[in-house]
Amino acid sequence: MRVVVVLALLVAMAAVARAPAQEAPGPVRIGVLGLEQTEQGSAIAARMAAEDAGIVLGRRVEILVADHQGKPDIGSAIAARWFDRDGVDAIADVPVSSVALAVQEVARTRHKIVLFSLAGTSDLTGKDCSPTSFQWTFDTYALANGIASALVAARGKTWFFITADYAFGHALERDARAAVEAAGGSVIGDVQHAMFTPDLSAFVLRAHQSGAQVIALANAGPDTVNAIKAAAEFGVVGSGQKLAALLMSIDQVQGIGLRAAQGLDLVSSFYWDMDEQTRAWSARFAERYGGWKPNMFQAGVYSAIRHYLKAVAAAGTDDGPTVAAKMRQMPVDDFMMHNARIRADGRVMHDFYLFQVKSPAESKAPWDDFKLLRTIPAEQAARPENEGGCPLVTR
Repeated sequence: MRVVVVLALLVAMAAVARAPAQEAPGPVRIGVLGLEQTEQGSAIAARMAAEDAGIVLGRRVEILVADHQGKPDIGSAIAARWFDRDGVDAIADVPVSSVALAVQEVARTRHKIVLFSLAGTSDLTGKDCSPTSFQWTFDTYALANGIASALVAARGKTWFFITADYAFGHALERDARAAVEAAGGSVIGDVQHAMFTPDLSAFVLRAHQSGAQVIALANAGPDTVNAIKAAAEFGVVGSGQKLAALLMSIDQVQGIGLRAAQGLDLVSSFYWDMDEQTRAWSARFAERYGGWKPNMFQAGVYSAIRHYLKAVAAAGTDDGPTVAAKMRQMPVDDFMMHNARIRADGRVMHDFYLFQVKSPAESKAPWDDFKLLRTIPAEQAARPENEGGCPLVTR
């Protein structure tokens, strides 16, 4: 009997030895897909979200970073490789609307999550919406509607657009035109320029000579900066014309300087100095980013990834459609937004803010750049859900 027991134990041990070792689960991987000039700040925000989440479903969180160079074919190729070969579960950031639309299509076919923080075209939650994609930080409708309604009400009735000639610029002018006209104003002219045009003086001068009460900059990044510098050089603001940046961030104001940017109106979903929560998170970010305060895009990257990881934990899986459904069920509550909800079209419903850039005399400390003119409630800032053309919306 003892021999039989010993033999049974030996057989069992041999079977265990022959069985393949069970592999530990791989990390939850999130790809930050950006541009060289923006990806460092976005990557810092993403890593902060991963660190704050800790271990999720028994797995660590890993952040990958890549530059799509502003080209849809490169962006979609990186997204496909990340999803198909590298085990990436979600992609975040994705500046440049044409790239975002391409990446959204790649993610749609693979049922993967995309968290847009730096892509602005409202088509992402309109006709091109996806069940696993989310527009987190802003869109062209919110920016255009917020600033247009305020300036037209303040007697800025006639508008001239300086527009970047690509998907984002076209969407921004389209949405702003509609908002201006709905508020009782009119558009008397526009001019388009290529992305990353180094000298916008001729375009600004043409807008100045139009006599429009508002010169609207429907562009982004260095194009907006160059236009504002040219406007300062030509004395546009001093002439009585109003300069409106339809997309502007605090780091750009820092680069331009308050003397050139003072009086500029802009709409944003985040400012570092709003309350104790925003100041505390921004201080953490600045420690890692050479003292620079975060802009709304970087705050949005953190907020989106943090909510995504909470949803993964709550759902008990990283399956894209399941996590997307859980993300919509859960309120978004963090330093950036409080009890925000996510609509069927993927639009995150949070407040926006109309700011004006302070003059050098008004600024009392470094980074004290904005004064709040008014809060724009989420329901006023967002395009009505049934007007975007998203097929996911039940009519």
